[in-house]
Amino acid sequence: MPQAILLQDVENVGERGTVVDVSKGYLRNFLIPRKLAAPATKGLLQEAQQRQAKQEQAAQQARVVAEQGADILNRTVLTISQQAGEDGRLFGSVTTQDIADAIKDARGIELDKRKIQLDEPIRHTGTFMVQVEVNDGVMASVKTIVSDTK
Repeated sequence: MPQAILLQDVENVGERGTVVDVSKGYLRNFLIPRKLAAPATKGLLQEAQQRQAKQEQAAQQARVVAEQGADILNRTVLTISQQAGEDGRLFGSVTTQDIADAIKDARGIELDKRKIQLDEPIRHTGTFMVQVEVNDGVMASVKTIVSDTK
């Protein structure tokens, strides 16, 4: 079976940049005409290996940066002020977007609100530990104090 380097993601075959074994007919009749793959030559194989090494290095650097950000966030205490009633129940709620904005204001770290794990919006004053996913698999706990604005 000949080897091919995928130029694009191909369902049930592999992702872009991977070297795969495919049948001659599939390569010649489907992958090459649609510009989904190229036959694996020595030069293309070396380029693919170099590209993969660069991607791994970039992923490693991103992980180091994410771990540094997680370390900063673990030491962060956020204070969010909202109007509350006599019993400490908030008139509104503190959502993941509010927490993301507070992190950006406090530490300058931009996070997607979907990376903040909050079962439901915070509706009472108090102290909460909020889990934040900084990067794939890198988690941090942010202490969040919700107080009443008086």
